[in-house]
Amino acid sequence: MADDVTGPDQVQRRVSAALAGLRGRSASGLTGALRRLRGGFILALQAGVAAALAWYVSHDLIGRQTPFFAPIAAVITLASSVGQRWRRTSELVVGVAIGIGIGDSLILLIGTGPAQLGLIVVLAILAATVVGGGTPLVVQSASSAVLVATLTPATSLPWARFLDALVGGAIGLIVMTLLLPLNPLSVVRRAAEPALTALTDGLHLVADGLDQEDEGVVRNALDGLRAAETTFAGFASAVAAAEENVAFAPARWRSRGALAQYMDGADHVAYALRNARVLTRRALTALGDDETVPPVLPGSIRLLGDAVTLLKQEWARGVEPEATRERALRAAAESGQAYDEGVGFSGGVVVAQVRSTATDLLRATGVEHAEAPRLVRRAVGWHGRPRGGRPPTGRFRPGAGPSPTR
Repeated sequence: MADDVTGPDQVQRRVSAALAGLRGRSASGLTGALRRLRGGFILALQAGVAAALAWYVSHDLIGRQTPFFAPIAAVITLASSVGQRWRRTSELVVGVAIGIGIGDSLILLIGTGPAQLGLIVVLAILAATVVGGGTPLVVQSASSAVLVATLTPATSLPWARFLDALVGGAIGLIVMTLLLPLNPLSVVRRAAEPALTALTDGLHLVADGLDQEDEGVVRNALDGLRAAETTFAGFASAVAAAEENVAFAPARWRSRGALAQYMDGADHVAYALRNARVLTRRALTALGDDETVPPVLPGSIRLLGDAVTLLKQEWARGVEPEATRERALRAAAESGQAYDEGVGFSGGVVVAQVRSTATDLLRATGVEHAEAPRLVRRAVGWHGRPRGGRPPTGRFRPGAGPSPTR
C-alpha cells in the first residue's frame, strides 16, 4: 500500500497538494469576504430604509414624540428574517409587541425593581406561550420586556410603545416583501455554490486516493463530505426561504422559473451527498483490505465529480442540464466496466453507489423518478436483465452484487 511506503513522488504530491490548499484558502478567504459583503449589502439597505420609514410613520404621521421602538422593531424583524420562514418572522414581530405591551402596562401598575423585572419576564413568556408562539416569539417577547423595564422610562400611555413595535414590525415586513425584497435566485445560488463545490471536491479526492492507493487521501475526502452536511443544510434552508420569498414578493415573481431547477433538485443533490459518503467509506475499506481496484473505477468517480460541477454551472446559467446528464451516465457506464475487470466486495459496493449517485444527479436535473434508474441501467448495459440480478460477466466475488439504485 502507498501508506506504508513514502517515496519521493508521493512526498512531492503531498507537498504540492498542501501548497495548493494554502493558496486556495488565501484566495477563498478574500473571495468569501467579498461574497459576504455583497450578500450583506441588501440587508443593510433594507434595515436602513425600514428604520427610517418606521420613525417617519410613527413620529411624523402618527405623532409619537419619541417612537424609539418603531425602528428597533423594524430592524429586529429584518435581521431575524434572513433565511427564515414567514411564520417565524411574524412571530418575532408579535413577540416584540407582546413584550413591550406587557412591560409598559406592569411598570405603570407596580413600578420598577428586581422583583418587578422578574414578574414582567415571567408574564411576557407566558403570554407568548399562550398565543402558541415558538422559540423566536418567546425569546423576543422576554427580551423586549427586559428592555422596556430596564432601559426606558415609563410612559403615561401604556399601549404607545406596543403600537410603535407593531408599526415598526409591519414596516419591516413591507420592506422585506414589497419595497426591497432579496433576490431569491442570488441567495440560492450563493448557498448552492459551496455545497456543490464540496461534493465535487470530495468525489475528486476519492478518485485521487483510489488512483494513488492512499488511504489518507480518501479519509480526508470522507471528512470533507461529512463537513459538507452544514453547507447542504444551508442550501436547503435557502431554497425554502426563496420559495416563500417568491410567493410573497411580487417583484420577484419573475424568478420563479429560474428557481424551479434549484427547488426541484435540492433534495436529490442531498441524496447524492449521502451516497457519496457511503461510496467513500467503502472505498476506504477496499484500500484497507488490499482489494484490487480497476483503474476505471476511480475514473467513474471522477466523472461523477465532473457531473456535479456541470450541474452547478448549468443551474447558474438557467439552461437545461444536458451536459450533467451525459457526464453522470458516463460515470455509471464506466463503473459497470469494473465488473468485467474484477472487483472485490467493497469494490462492488462502490460500483453500486456510483450508480445510485448518478441516479440522484439525473433526478436533480429533472429526469422522472422511474426514468432515472432505467437510464443508468441502460448506460451500464444491464437493462436487459432483472433488477438485482448478478452481472453477466466478470470476476465479481460472491456476495458483492450491486444494490438497487434509488
